[in-house]
Amino acid sequence: MKTFKSIFSWIIPIVIGLAIALLIRQFVFTMARVDGPSMEPNLVNNERIIAWRQAKIKRNSVIVFNASGVDPDAAANTSFTKRILGTAGTDYVKRVVGMPGDTVAFQNGKILINGKVVDQGYISKTEQRKGTEYEAQPGNWDLKSLSTNWSKDNGVMKVPQGKYFVLGDHRSVSNDSRYWGFVPQDKVIGVVKTFPWSTTKQQRENVNDRS
Repeated sequence: MKTFKSIFSWIIPIVIGLAIALLIRQFVFTMARVDGPSMEPNLVNNERIIAWRQAKIKRNSVIVFNASGVDPDAAANTSFTKRILGTAGTDYVKRVVGMPGDTVAFQNGKILINGKVVDQGYISKTEQRKGTEYEAQPGNWDLKSLSTNWSKDNGVMKVPQGKYFVLGDHRSVSNDSRYWGFVPQDKVIGVVKTFPWSTTKQQRENVNDRS
C-alpha cells in the first residue's frame, strides 16, 4: 500500500504538469524552430521562436502555419504522437501581406495592396524588387495571374474571407503564396515573436513590432 502511495505521489504531479503543458501549447503558445533561409534576414535558420496562438493577425504579421494541404508539396505527418502534441504536418513561417478582402499586385518593383504601394522596410530593396518577381511570370503579377498556376482558387481577384496571402522575407528563395495560394485561418498556429537574446534590435522591430 505504501508503495502505491509513493508511486502515485510522484506520478500525479507529473501527469498534472504534462496536462498543463499540453493545454498551454494547444491554446496559449508553442515553441517553433525556423527551418531554412526563406525569412532572412529577420529570422535565420535554426532560430527558436514563439508562436502565440491567441494573437490577432494583421498585415505584416509573421505567422507559423501548418502547410499540409496548403502547399501540395508539404508532407503530412499523421502519427499519433505528432497529432496529440499538435505538431502534425509541415509548419511554415511566412509574413502576412494580404488580408481577407485585399487585392495584391506586384507592379514596377513594388507591392500594391488595394491599389496602394505598401512599405516593405523590413527587407532589402533587392528583395522588394527582383526578389518578389514570380519566376513563372517574370515582371508584374496580381492574384488573378498567379492563380492560373494554383490547384485552388483559380481566377480569384481578391484574398478570400478566412484566408491570407503570405510571402517570405527572402523572396528570391521563398516558397510562398505566389506558388500555391492562400493560407486558411484554421491552418494558422500562431503569430511569431522572437527572443531578445537571439536577435538584433532591427530584427525584433521587423518581426515583433510588425506582428
